Amino acid sequence: MVALLNGLGGGASLLVAGAEYLHAVEVGAVSTLDVALSTHLGVLIGSVTLTGSAIAWAKLQEVMTGKPIVFGGQKLVNGLLFALILGLIAWLVAMPATVPIWAFYALIGLSLLIGVLLVIPIGGADMPVVISLLNSYSGIAAAMTGFVIKSEVLVISGALVGSSGIILSQIMCKAMNRSLTNV
Repeated sequence: MVALLNGLGGGASLLVAGAEYLHAVEVGAVSTLDVALSTHLGVLIGSVTLTGSAIAWAKLQEVMTGKPIVFGGQKLVNGLLFALILGLIAWLVAMPATVPIWAFYALIGLSLLIGVLLVIPIGGADMPVVISLLNSYSGIAAAMTGFVIKSEVLVISGALVGSSGIILSQIMCKAMNRSLTNV
Protein backbone atom coordinates (compact mmCIF):
# COMPACT_ATOMS: atom_id res chain seq x y z
CA MET A 1 0.00 0.00 0.00
CA VAL A 2 2.81 2.41 0.88
CA ALA A 3 4.59 1.66 -2.40
CA LEU A 4 1.44 2.48 -4.36
CA LEU A 5 0.86 5.64 -2.33
CA ASN A 6 4.43 6.79 -3.03
CA GLY A 7 4.01 5.98 -6.71
CA LEU A 8 0.78 7.94 -7.00
CA GLY A 9 2.38 10.92 -5.26
CA GLY A 10 5.27 10.80 -7.72
CA GLY A 11 2.86 10.41 -10.62
CA ALA A 12 0.87 13.43 -9.46
CA SER A 13 4.05 15.50 -9.29
CA LEU A 14 5.00 14.31 -12.78
CA LEU A 15 1.61 15.27 -14.18
CA VAL A 16 1.47 18.70 -12.52
CA ALA A 17 5.04 19.63 -13.50
CA GLY A 18 4.46 18.30 -17.02
CA ALA A 19 1.21 20.21 -17.41
CA GLU A 20 2.85 23.42 -16.23
CA TYR A 21 5.70 22.97 -18.71
CA LEU A 22 3.35 22.24 -21.62
CA HIS A 23 1.19 25.23 -20.69
CA ALA A 24 4.27 27.49 -20.61
CA VAL A 25 5.34 26.20 -24.03
CA GLU A 26 1.83 26.74 -25.41
CA VAL A 27 1.59 30.36 -24.28
CA GLY A 28 5.24 31.09 -25.04
CA ALA A 29 6.14 31.92 -21.45
CA VAL A 30 9.78 31.66 -20.51
CA SER A 31 10.30 30.34 -17.00
CA THR A 32 12.95 31.63 -14.66
CA LEU A 33 15.92 29.34 -14.10
CA ASP A 34 14.67 28.11 -10.71
CA VAL A 35 11.17 27.30 -12.00
CA ALA A 36 12.52 25.60 -15.13
CA LEU A 37 14.95 23.49 -13.11
CA SER A 38 12.26 22.63 -10.54
CA THR A 39 9.89 21.62 -13.34
CA HIS A 40 12.29 19.18 -14.93
CA LEU A 41 13.53 17.81 -11.61
CA GLY A 42 9.89 17.30 -10.59
CA VAL A 43 9.36 15.35 -13.80
CA LEU A 44 12.50 13.25 -13.24
CA ILE A 45 11.92 12.48 -9.56
CA GLY A 46 8.17 11.99 -9.99
CA SER A 47 8.75 9.54 -12.85
CA VAL A 48 11.37 7.55 -10.95
CA THR A 49 9.02 7.42 -7.95
CA LEU A 50 6.07 6.30 -10.06
CA THR A 51 7.72 3.41 -11.88
CA GLY A 52 10.10 2.47 -9.06
CA SER A 53 7.18 2.20 -6.65
CA ALA A 54 5.20 0.14 -9.16
CA ILE A 55 8.09 -2.32 -9.40
CA ALA A 56 8.46 -2.41 -5.60
CA TRP A 57 4.74 -3.13 -5.26
CA ALA A 58 4.90 -5.84 -7.93
CA LYS A 59 7.84 -7.52 -6.20
CA LEU A 60 6.20 -7.41 -2.77
CA GLN A 61 2.86 -8.68 -4.10
CA GLU A 62 4.70 -11.41 -6.01
CA VAL A 63 3.27 -10.20 -9.30
CA MET A 64 6.89 -10.42 -10.46
CA THR A 65 9.84 -12.20 -8.92
CA GLY A 66 11.12 -10.74 -5.68
CA LYS A 67 14.66 -11.75 -6.59
CA PRO A 68 17.09 -9.21 -7.99
CA ILE A 69 16.84 -8.86 -11.77
CA VAL A 70 20.26 -8.04 -13.15
CA PHE A 71 21.94 -8.00 -16.53
CA GLY A 72 25.48 -7.44 -17.73
CA GLY A 73 26.50 -3.81 -17.87
CA GLN A 74 23.50 -2.72 -15.82
CA LYS A 75 25.39 -0.07 -13.87
CA LEU A 76 26.89 1.29 -17.09
CA VAL A 77 23.45 1.44 -18.73
CA ASN A 78 22.00 3.21 -15.67
CA GLY A 79 24.92 5.66 -15.61
CA LEU A 80 24.62 6.47 -19.31
CA LEU A 81 20.86 6.80 -19.04
CA PHE A 82 21.19 9.15 -16.07
CA ALA A 83 23.81 11.22 -17.92
CA LEU A 84 21.45 11.46 -20.92
CA ILE A 85 18.61 12.57 -18.63
CA LEU A 86 20.80 15.25 -17.03
CA GLY A 87 21.85 16.39 -20.50
CA LEU A 88 18.22 16.70 -21.57
CA ILE A 89 17.40 18.67 -18.43
CA ALA A 90 20.36 20.99 -19.03
CA TRP A 91 19.25 21.52 -22.64
CA LEU A 92 15.63 22.16 -21.63
CA VAL A 93 16.68 24.64 -18.94
CA ALA A 94 19.42 26.44 -20.90
CA MET A 95 17.55 26.97 -24.19
CA PRO A 96 13.82 26.66 -23.46
CA ALA A 97 12.67 28.60 -26.51
CA THR A 98 14.59 26.49 -29.05
CA VAL A 99 14.24 22.96 -27.66
CA PRO A 100 11.77 20.78 -29.62
CA ILE A 101 8.88 19.29 -27.64
CA TRP A 102 10.09 15.73 -28.26
CA ALA A 103 12.99 16.41 -25.88
CA PHE A 104 10.53 16.90 -23.02
CA TYR A 105 8.69 13.70 -23.88
CA ALA A 106 12.04 11.90 -24.12
CA LEU A 107 12.87 13.19 -20.63
CA ILE A 108 9.63 11.70 -19.33
CA GLY A 109 10.16 8.35 -21.08
CA LEU A 110 13.78 7.99 -19.99
CA SER A 111 12.91 9.01 -16.44
CA LEU A 112 10.17 6.38 -16.28
CA LEU A 113 12.63 3.80 -17.60
CA ILE A 114 15.35 4.62 -15.08
CA GLY A 115 12.80 4.22 -12.28
CA VAL A 116 12.29 0.62 -13.38
CA LEU A 117 16.00 -0.04 -13.88
CA LEU A 118 16.92 1.32 -10.44
CA VAL A 119 14.51 -0.96 -8.55
CA ILE A 120 14.62 -4.27 -10.46
CA PRO A 121 18.08 -5.27 -9.15
CA ILE A 122 16.91 -5.00 -5.53
CA GLY A 123 15.86 -8.16 -3.70
CA GLY A 124 12.98 -8.69 -1.28
CA ALA A 125 14.89 -8.21 1.98
CA ASP A 126 15.99 -4.71 0.96
CA MET A 127 12.57 -3.67 -0.35
CA PRO A 128 11.45 -1.86 2.85
CA VAL A 129 14.48 0.43 2.56
CA VAL A 130 13.69 1.04 -1.11
CA ILE A 131 10.09 1.91 -0.30
CA SER A 132 11.28 4.33 2.39
CA LEU A 133 13.66 5.91 -0.12
CA LEU A 134 10.88 6.15 -2.72
CA ASN A 135 8.74 7.80 -0.04
CA SER A 136 11.50 10.37 0.28
CA TYR A 137 11.53 10.81 -3.50
CA SER A 138 7.78 11.43 -3.56
CA GLY A 139 8.26 14.21 -1.02
CA ILE A 140 11.12 15.76 -2.98
CA ALA A 141 9.05 15.57 -6.18
CA ALA A 142 6.16 17.28 -4.36
CA ALA A 143 8.50 20.03 -3.14
CA MET A 144 9.82 20.58 -6.69
CA THR A 145 6.25 20.79 -7.95
CA GLY A 146 5.47 23.25 -5.16
CA PHE A 147 8.19 25.54 -6.54
CA VAL A 148 6.66 25.22 -10.01
CA ILE A 149 3.11 26.12 -8.97
CA LYS A 150 4.28 28.56 -6.27
CA SER A 151 2.69 26.68 -3.37
CA GLU A 152 4.56 27.21 -0.10
CA VAL A 153 2.48 24.51 1.60
CA LEU A 154 3.51 21.94 -1.01
CA VAL A 155 7.17 22.95 -0.79
CA ILE A 156 7.20 22.67 3.01
CA SER A 157 5.22 19.43 3.25
CA GLY A 158 7.23 17.88 0.41
CA ALA A 159 10.49 18.86 2.09
CA LEU A 160 9.30 17.33 5.37
CA VAL A 161 8.29 14.06 3.69
CA GLY A 162 11.52 14.01 1.69
CA SER A 163 13.79 14.60 4.66
CA SER A 164 11.95 12.20 6.98
CA GLY A 165 12.08 9.49 4.29
CA ILE A 166 15.84 9.92 3.92
CA ILE A 167 16.31 9.80 7.70
CA LEU A 168 14.17 6.66 7.97
CA SER A 169 16.09 5.03 5.11
CA GLN A 170 19.39 5.75 6.87
CA ILE A 171 18.09 4.35 10.18
CA MET A 172 16.86 1.20 8.44
CA CYS A 173 20.22 0.74 6.71
CA LYS A 174 22.09 1.17 9.97
CA ALA A 175 19.81 -1.42 11.62
CA MET A 176 20.57 -3.84 8.76
CA ASN A 177 24.30 -3.12 9.03
CA ARG A 178 24.42 -1.96 5.42
CA SER A 179 24.99 1.27 3.58
CA LEU A 180 22.31 2.97 1.49
CA THR A 181 24.47 2.65 -1.63
CA ASN A 182 24.89 -1.08 -0.93
CA VAL A 183 21.14 -1.54 -0.76
